[in-house]
Amino acid sequence: MSIDRRRFLKLAGGSAGIAVATTAGVAQARPNKKMPEEALGLLFDGTLCIGCRACMPACKEANDMPPELTPLKVGGEEVNALWDAPLDISGKTLNVIQAYRSGDGTHKDEVENGFAFTKKSCLHCVDPSCVSACPVSAMVKDPVNGIVSYSVEACIGCRYCVAACPFGVPRFTFDTPDPKISKCQLCKHRYADGKYSACAEVCPTGATLFGKVKDLKAEIARRRALEPGTLTTYPRGRIGDGDTYQARAGKYVDHVYGEKEIGGTQVLHLSGVPFELLDKPALPDIAPAATSETIQHGVYYGLLAPMTFLGILVAAARRNMIKAGVTPPDVPPAPKPGEKP
Repeated sequence: MSIDRRRFLKLAGGSAGIAVATTAGVAQARPNKKMPEEALGLLFDGTLCIGCRACMPACKEANDMPPELTPLKVGGEEVNALWDAPLDISGKTLNVIQAYRSGDGTHKDEVENGFAFTKKSCLHCVDPSCVSACPVSAMVKDPVNGIVSYSVEACIGCRYCVAACPFGVPRFTFDTPDPKISKCQLCKHRYADGKYSACAEVCPTGATLFGKVKDLKAEIARRRALEPGTLTTYPRGRIGDGDTYQARAGKYVDHVYGEKEIGGTQVLHLSGVPFELLDKPALPDIAPAATSETIQHGVYYGLLAPMTFLGILVAAARRNMIKAGVTPPDVPPAPKPGEKP
């Protein structure tokens, strides 16, 4: 009797289970990768953001991104289009300011009857899933500054990075004959000229601040220690350059988004309202890349899983040949060293 589909799937599943169980003691979960000492990043402080969106056109100009028409629908019909006013990041937009609003929206950074701003762009993970998932190293994390960059020359268009990113950041341009992945790269091409991320450079209040992550974390600690309402001086543009802005300290939620999420990120967020209201996903401290790589390395350790699966197939084939009255061929022994096969 030939092997049917159900029995084949049972055998295949059993072989995978045996392989995983056997390798469980061999493969040990690797820890999250560590942030480079000189890592560069951004701090976005939603309590300082005034929603001017100056960072968005500055990002487009610095990265030579095309304008984007946003459809405007009234009564279910498209009646107009907003010129370059994207509501989300896309293949044409690397950075966007989004807003939360509740009730009459009269109180800034309040949950009830309030409003708040947030920034969406690549967070430059310490242990990035996109880099782990990319089969051709088109996504690479710089070992010195930690920037996660993309190479269009190496990319094969598989879009594994799109599926792997828990923040939904890499976007694929479908509407062009030369498609590619688009994501923020912290304007690294501007560093040689002494410049830095354009979004931070043009921010009038210092809501977006560029610098070394260790310096940004020190600034975060200073801000969180301030009494809400205290008039204070905030660094603006690039931390350490001396450009400042005066405002009253905001009241922050007890969470720095990006500090621990999936092993940490180099773009950190402060907010006056809970991050779940700002569409920031709740994520574990363990990086998905650490988990997936551990499973892959365990299952394929010594080619155990493929060999186990191949053994099941060979055994099933031989059994079916015997039941059909066909004598299966003997597998010749491997030639000894020096002998011809």
